[in-house]
Amino acid sequence: MKQQLIQPGAGAFLISEPFLADSYFKRAVVLVSEHDDKGTLGFILNKPTDVNINDAVENFPEFDSPLYFGGPVEINTLFYIHTIGPILDGAKLISDGIYWGGDFDQLKLMIDSGQVTPEMIRFYAGYSGWDPDQLTHELDEKSWLVSASNARFTFYNDPKCLWSQVLRSMGHEYAIMANFPEDPALN
Repeated sequence: MKQQLIQPGAGAFLISEPFLADSYFKRAVVLVSEHDDKGTLGFILNKPTDVNINDAVENFPEFDSPLYFGGPVEINTLFYIHTIGPILDGAKLISDGIYWGGDFDQLKLMIDSGQVTPEMIRFYAGYSGWDPDQLTHELDEKSWLVSASNARFTFYNDPKCLWSQVLRSMGHEYAIMANFPEDPALN
């Protein structure tokens, strides 16, 4: 079944086209968290680092969770996407049970007390951002496909396979793209 492509908006996935050469976004899946007339903000879901959240943030409760590279903007700032919901003060709904942000001190207490497990949250250094016309231009250039997101892929347990799995879920035409080599000269 072929998935209908949608317009970018909060809760959408941006999936890089197979041969996008940009080092940040090569084979990336970005969850759009905000999209309005001021621009677009999202997080790359499939670029884990070798750093654990405890190594990156001082005075953080012991928590077995890697830090992901969210994008090239504000890389010294911590962001998080989660399924904790509105019980975390200040959390913003992205779509269907997926939230981002919220009160950091409250989050640390919830982690310390065992109310939050690693399966419920992902931490990101930096974010991906586009000016209002920039994303439109990149979509016109066919640098990105846009698809509906879901919690399964947002918190996918094998980030290295996420790009191809999202494409396969979009139907036959896109599943074929999932098998394209990174270097077309190798085809």
